[in-house]
Amino acid sequence: MRRNRRVKLVATIGPASESPEMLDKLFEAGVDVFRINMSHASHELAGILHERVREISARREHPIGILGDLQGPKFRLGEFDGERVNVVQGGEFVFDRDEKAGSPNRVFLPHPQIFEAVEPGHALLLDDGKLRMRVKAASAERIVAEVQIGGALSSRKGVSLPDTLLPISPLTEKDHKDLEFLLGIEVDWIALSFVQRSQDVLEAREIIGERCAIMVKVEKPQAIDDLNAIIDAADGFMVARGDLGVEMPIEKVPGLQKKITRKARAAGKPVVVATQMLESMITSPVPTRAEVSDVATAVFEGADAVMLSAESAVGKYPIEAIEMMDRIAIEVENDKGYESILHAWRTQPLPTPSDAIAAAAHAIADTVHVAAIVCYTETGSTALRVARERPGLAVMGLTPIAAMANKLAIVWGLHSVVVENELVSVSDMIDQACRIAFEQGFVKAGEGILVTGGVPFGQSGTTNMIRIAFVNEKGEAVASG
Repeated sequence: MRRNRRVKLVATIGPASESPEMLDKLFEAGVDVFRINMSHASHELAGILHERVREISARREHPIGILGDLQGPKFRLGEFDGERVNVVQGGEFVFDRDEKAGSPNRVFLPHPQIFEAVEPGHALLLDDGKLRMRVKAASAERIVAEVQIGGALSSRKGVSLPDTLLPISPLTEKDHKDLEFLLGIEVDWIALSFVQRSQDVLEAREIIGERCAIMVKVEKPQAIDDLNAIIDAADGFMVARGDLGVEMPIEKVPGLQKKITRKARAAGKPVVVATQMLESMITSPVPTRAEVSDVATAVFEGADAVMLSAESAVGKYPIEAIEMMDRIAIEVENDKGYESILHAWRTQPLPTPSDAIAAAAHAIADTVHVAAIVCYTETGSTALRVARERPGLAVMGLTPIAAMANKLAIVWGLHSVVVENELVSVSDMIDQACRIAFEQGFVKAGEGILVTGGVPFGQSGTTNMIRIAFVNEKGEAVASG
């Protein structure tokens, strides 16, 4: 199945979408990657969902990515007497280690790491930022804060500390168990929450190794401070605008979205824009004009994918939401100004064979006007670099590794196909590329394709060749150079 757009669509699975029939309909509507949110899914349910997606992929003969999203650390208040209090603006509020029920002036905070790290002047945000406080004094047993924005506060509400670098791992005990399970069923991507620094990614890498790719959810201000090192350490990124908008001034989020997207693109690593993209479609069959513009902006910026969360997980209109995203993306990509905006800035290729081949492929394709670029890949490196160039034509990734095809399903403009690894000559490679591109509708008789690959065959990381080939009415290679 060939999509008519280059940006990819990610959908979160939940009660509204977890049945086999609904998952198949969502794939038909345009989903390229399914997200399993381990904040809500048990191991049993995650395993069932994984099997259902893999079954659809096999039946449809089309790679589908699976993203396992870890919950990460969660900080919550203790209990209040009566479950709910009113915190007065301008007053003082105390967080302490006393487990007795809280009052309008104090509450138990069951997280010793916060007491260790917080300092006077740091901000404390409660209940998704609805209440805001500023620390006046802090010790190992007690934090005194001035209430800057008060209001109603209930038991067990969340606590955020945008100014504080917390001495904790992004992997909780629950995350370790979830991670081992997800690696066992062989998901394609692991989304890592609560990343504050590159060391957090490296810690996860020690456990994950090469078993799957790591996607960092950029949701902490501290991650912005160490963004370059995090980009070097990770395989992909999610602009988690919900938490980012709680912990930073919300007006900064659009600029940060652009910054993260551009840096990820420059590194040749997939970037997903997420959170509240079509929020109103949780309850409405049509989105707001602002939401349509929001999705369009991410597409214009060249994000690899846009993601639905509650819209597809618990919303009333999951299929309509995916269809709407699909239509928005197609409309943007056919806009006369799309290419100029997409290529308003370009990065220089790195001094690596993959970068050199990708840059050359883009330049040659622009000159010769071929119909598609076909990349043979085992590690995904060359395909990612070609996609980074955001070429104005189709890109196919041919790989003998099914897991790699699934992983690449999230990459901008890349149509992956699993092939038999029985090539013995360059002419075999060209013949196979022409046949598959013709069968999949990427090239017509008389048109050409550009093929990248590596010699000797079967060795990963050896991309060192570019060929141009043309096809006849049977999809056979008739000329190459």
